[in-house]
Amino acid sequence: MATVAFIGLGNMGGPMAANLIKAGMTVTVFDLNPVAVEALTSQGALCAKTACGAAASADFVITMLPASKHVLGLYLGDANNKGLLEVVSKHTLLIDCSTIDADSARIVGAKAADMGIEFMDAPVSGGTAGAAAGTLTFICGGSEAAYTQAQTVLTVMGGNIFHAGAVGAGQVAKICNNMLLSVLMVGTSESIQLGLDNGLDPKVLSDIMKVSSGGNWTLEKYNPCPDVMENVPSSKGYQGGFMVDLMVKDLGLSQQAALASNSSTPMGSLARSLYVNHARQGNGSRDFSSIFEQFAKKK
Repeated sequence: MATVAFIGLGNMGGPMAANLIKAGMTVTVFDLNPVAVEALTSQGALCAKTACGAAASADFVITMLPASKHVLGLYLGDANNKGLLEVVSKHTLLIDCSTIDADSARIVGAKAADMGIEFMDAPVSGGTAGAAAGTLTFICGGSEAAYTQAQTVLTVMGGNIFHAGAVGAGQVAKICNNMLLSVLMVGTSESIQLGLDNGLDPKVLSDIMKVSSGGNWTLEKYNPCPDVMENVPSSKGYQGGFMVDLMVKDLGLSQQAALASNSSTPMGSLARSLYVNHARQGNGSRDFSSIFEQFAKKK
């Protein structure tokens, strides 16, 4: 079985690594949070003292980190620390599942290629529920050889795996998707609240819209109105799921890309402003569906 180093064991990385362990792979983990590490070692993972220590002898290195600066620092190192590229072997496949800007992914990919190492950006969609269930969507950017090799581990953690193009293409596709998701969440929230304000039952309205021309993923899988759908963050005080702060980050990346390509994204720009305002009101650590509260009548 493959040996895997998994670095970054947050809300997404933790359950992704757990699925690799369940599949019988030898998984060595590293995270700055000892509680997250202990949760995986209790399931059979090996523990490394450093990220480089985890990666040194692995067939696959999978990283799930918060932002571009963390990815660049981990892979490239600095004056005081070696990067992963300096310690892995030529046969190791590097897979970064973080959501970062495409240029940062390309920088790491180019450096890896210069050293004869395959690197692939593979951001994910599907949320924490998908991470736990092993049904994530992986959006890959890299060579055909890397994409083929990656199937060994990605099929254990995901149900849909796409090859978007060269290194960086996965990140571009991911931010396009998340920009659309934010727009759909805002539109769904204001539509349900409009129904509530006019005396409709939000569950009945949601059921109507799901099978009508307004149907979308947020209505089907992630309803933002409390108590309409079970086992989603809106019915759990907007806890868990995908944090507002992370949506703000992704929308910032989408607008950065739009500026670079002179693309017109008025809805994405408005969604970012709404989410930034929502975060500034103290909602940054809550699930992004909590934007629903921006439209609710104040008691």
